[in-house]
Amino acid sequence: MSVRILALVGSLRTGSTNRQLAEAAVKTAPEGTEIVLFEGLGEVPFYNEDIDVEGSVPAAAVKLREAAGSADAFLLFSPEYNGTIPAVLKNAIDWLSRPYGAGAFTGKPAAVVGTAFGQFGGVWAQDEARKAVGIAGGKVLEDAKLSIPGSLTRFAETHPSDDAEVVAQLTEVVTSLHGQATEPAAA
Repeated sequence: MSVRILALVGSLRTGSTNRQLAEAAVKTAPEGTEIVLFEGLGEVPFYNEDIDVEGSVPAAAVKLREAAGSADAFLLFSPEYNGTIPAVLKNAIDWLSRPYGAGAFTGKPAAVVGTAFGQFGGVWAQDEARKAVGIAGGKVLEDAKLSIPGSLTRFAETHPSDDAEVVAQLTEVVTSLHGQATEPAAA
């Protein structure tokens, strides 16, 4: 069974190592898995219930919700900003958590990975993202983790898709997502 995974990157910077990690996931996705890298998180306005009204939802938020609605699973890539999740990624989670109880994450598997310059690879931010996605209704894969420290040094001259260790670990995460997305729903 083919599985469509929506990738959301919490860094807007063109040369972001988290974006590169997402590109590696797209490039090395196992057979039967399509990873779609969402473009446009920077255009999604901050979540506000006053604008989340049928007929007036901003186009960028509609685009995000449509992409999420067609996904079987989610793969979030989170750097760490000041010890926590980047605002752009939290905002995407907020938009996808609505309507309450029936948002795009509801019942779908999700994993959070990432890389950061610090010695822990963004673990705090990734934990916060897992928490937010779980509260939004996602089926968070707690064991599917990948936190790569020292990103600026490690990927200074190598793209993550050319790092065999990273590709192997990323493939494990994607394979876990694929497996959860194809599991029959619990009765």
